[in-house]
Amino acid sequence: MNKRIIFATSNEGKMKEIRLILKDLDYDIVSMKEAGIFVDIIEDGSTFEENAVIKAKTIMEMTGEMVLADDSGLEVDAMDKAPGIYSARFLGEDTSYDMKNNYILNKLKDLPEKNRSARFVCAIACVFPDGEVVTTRATIEGSISYEIAGNNGFGYDPIFWVPEYGCTSAQLSTDIKNQISHRGKALESMKDIIKNKLK
Repeated sequence: MNKRIIFATSNEGKMKEIRLILKDLDYDIVSMKEAGIFVDIIEDGSTFEENAVIKAKTIMEMTGEMVLADDSGLEVDAMDKAPGIYSARFLGEDTSYDMKNNYILNKLKDLPEKNRSARFVCAIACVFPDGEVVTTRATIEGSISYEIAGNNGFGYDPIFWVPEYGCTSAQLSTDIKNQISHRGKALESMKDIIKNKLK
């Protein structure tokens, strides 16, 4: 049996990104679905880190295996850092990201560039079979664009403007995105921690 790490998500878009970034770890990275785990986890933490730890701990306790989890979201300064930790559940569990993105664009429609600052935040938690818990956090600063653009991404990517590239996150190439994204940077830091731990 190959060594594996379970990533506590069922989001296929996310799994694609994660596998690319962690491909040089000598482990199979499997989603909850691929590991045959179907469970609803109540994320009732008050920070990205707390929610990531809740997810990773729950699955580690069920499987006894190494588990990674992330909690990430969009903070829009003009909306008091909303949607924040509620990014996935913003405007209701089953609301499409098209609707969420249009809602945010509409809220900010009269604001000039300087008042549209926003960031993506990602916290990654790893719970090892011995119970040790480690977390990493990374952010990417940008702003909210004036329209939805790009289809190389998911979630809020099409409205997140990355100033140094002059386009939205959903218009970036996968390579560049994984290098600069909040999830990419948090996973890179976590990869170093895991490598050290497993030496």
